Amino acid sequence: MQDLTFGTILAVMEEIFGRGLFWLMVVLAGIVSVAYIYVLIRDRNISWRKFLWAQVSMPFGAIAAVWFVMGVTDSSASDLGGPVDLIVFISVAVAGAVGLAVLVYTIQSLLSPPKK
Repeated sequence: MQDLTFGTILAVMEEIFGRGLFWLMVVLAGIVSVAYIYVLIRDRNISWRKFLWAQVSMPFGAIAAVWFVMGVTDSSASDLGGPVDLIVFISVAVAGAVGLAVLVYTIQSLLSPPKK
């Protein structure tokens, strides 16, 4: 592989997760992102109580993301071979943590809008 392009990354992700699952995850991430932006614009401020609960959920999101990727790829922690593998492993955990935090905050805000 000479060049790392967007098309290459897209093809690798489709190969890892399967075309259907990958695009389902992309669509769901888009829906959650739009809902999060809607909530931030609608509320015009951040609820620190909801933000705290979103942060508490982050470790669960990290663990779930790592387990999900390991399950999809039939890998285990013993398969980590070098620094790049560790960076990917940590990146998946961070993405899962942030993703669940955004999801938790969004759901809380949609179910319990601020009182005016």
